[in-house]
Formats: sequence, structure tokens, C-alpha cells
Amino acid sequence: MRYIGRKLGFYLVAAWIAITLNFFLPRLIPGDPVAIIINKQQQSGTVPPGEADQLRKLLGLGSGSLLGQYGQYLDSLAHLRFGLSITVFPTPVADLVRQALFWTLILVGVATVLSFGLGVALGAITGWKRGSRLDAVVPATTLLTAVPYFWLALLLVYVFASKWQIFPEQGGYDPSLDVGWNGAFIGSAIQHSLLPAITLILASIGGWLLGMRNMMVATLAEDYVVAAEAKGLRPMRVMARYAARNAVLPSVSGFAVSIGFVVTGQIVMEQVFNYPGIGNLLFSAVQNEDYPLMQGIFLAISFAVLGANLLVDLLYGVLDPRTKEA
Repeated sequence: MRYIGRKLGFYLVAAWIAITLNFFLPRLIPGDPVAIIINKQQQSGTVPPGEADQLRKLLGLGSGSLLGQYGQYLDSLAHLRFGLSITVFPTPVADLVRQALFWTLILVGVATVLSFGLGVALGAITGWKRGSRLDAVVPATTLLTAVPYFWLALLLVYVFASKWQIFPEQGGYDPSLDVGWNGAFIGSAIQHSLLPAITLILASIGGWLLGMRNMMVATLAEDYVVAAEAKGLRPMRVMARYAARNAVLPSVSGFAVSIGFVVTGQIVMEQVFNYPGIGNLLFSAVQNEDYPLMQGIFLAISFAVLGANLLVDLLYGVLDPRTKEA
């Protein structure tokens, strides 16, 4: 319990720091989102008195002194009010982030988990059978990892979407369909997500495979693995229970960071495929100087990274009980 309490205390402080930075950083960026909207309104007609103050309240920017605005910001967060988007005014930021997160978590989340699982499994096997023909898999996968991501994405689009027309080129679904939980829409969404998912897996599996393979080779020389083999235990049990369980620990830490940053989406991938995820939304928010939307996205990213790291820290304590003694 002390281990869990220490971890929770640390991440609560980290969450407060992230919230505070999320408040101050956009206010240090040159420009005023309210002035942008006022200028647009002035081009089409007169602006009524007090419009700027009303817009600040609607956008969730607060008013008064900086300390007062910080207090209003914390109160808004406590009530899950994130203001309105400038890009899609007057749509609430929470609605836009929620919609984009759904698409990103389904695509990038599943692709990240699959690439991690496949990479670790293949790495464990190639490390266990080091020096065999399976080692030829390592340079092939690491070559894909070294290729610039947008090149790989564009190459797959050209071959499988433009040339062979196996997959759709862009979008998250067929726009002619009604959005909802129906067979036609779900089938279209799956079809549109296959090529981006394959791109993500090919681009990241090599790193997991190489890291796990090298850790397996190092772990196989440890005394407890040699002792398990000397006892005559079955090879699969030695590989899974003794070698792979300890070799996977560094990969678990890396997976925590990767799964946390799933929420950021993949900006390049979502731009290439025009996929309606959080990365595409963030790109649009930056282009339009949409500070409320940027704040909402950055806050979601911060809490996703902190939450993922907390869960993996607790899992790390189960996999390696020695960490609880530190």
C-alpha cells in the first residue's frame, strides 16, 4: 500500500503541474483568440458593446487578473467545462475532443497494442533462437522503422489505394453513409482504418522486436535461466516464465509512454490519410489559433500520458516485486 500511495501522490502532483502549465502556456503565446473573432465580426458588421467579455466567458478564457483567471480555469475543469472552439464556433471543445478521441483510440490504440504484442513475441522467439534463420527478421523490420514515416504512408497509399485500389485512400468512413452503430457504417470505418493501421504496425514493430530480442539474449546468460535449464524444465517454460518475463520489463516502460501518447494521434498519418482523429484536430487548432481547443487537447494528452504511466508503474510492481522495496 505504501508503494501505491507514493505513486498516487507523485502523479497527483504531476497532474497539478500539467494543469497549471496548460493554463499559462497558451497565454504566453502571442495573439488573442477573442481579437480574432472580433475582427471577423467587424468585417461583416458592427460589434455590439461588451461582446469581447461575453466571448471570453463563452470560450472559457476567464476575466480579471491572471490569478483570478486561474481560479476560474480550475473551477471550469472541476465542472468539465472547456469552453467553445474558435475553429468550429460555437461547438463545445469537449464535444470535438470526444469525437476525435474515439477515432484515434480505435485506430492508433489498437495498432499500438498489436505492434507491441507482435514485436515482443517475435523478439522473444528470435532472442531464444538466436543465431537461427529467424534473426533475418530483425534487419527487415528495423529497416521499415528507419524509413521516414510519411514515405511509408505515401508508398502504401500509392500501392494499395491508388494502384491496386484495395483500400480507400482517405477519410475515416464513407461520407454518404449515416454515422451510427449500423453494419454499413461500421464496415466502412473498418475498411478505411485498415491501411493506416497497417502503416502504424509496420513503422513501429521493428523497435519492439529489436529491443526485446537484445534483452532476451542478455537475460539468457543470467544464473536463474541457466539454473532453470539445468533442472530440466521444459524449454517453453524457461523461455516464457524465466527469460521473457524479465526481458520484457524495459519494453513495458516504453509501452507506457507509447500507449499514453496514443491520445496525441499520429499527426503525419492522419494528415496523409485525412483521418478524423485527435492529431488532425490538433493540426487544425494550431492553424486557426484556436487556444481553447488546443488547451482541451493538451489536457487530454497530459492526463492520458500520466494515467498510462501510473498503470504501468503499478503493473511493473507486480512483474518485478523488487521495485516495491525501493
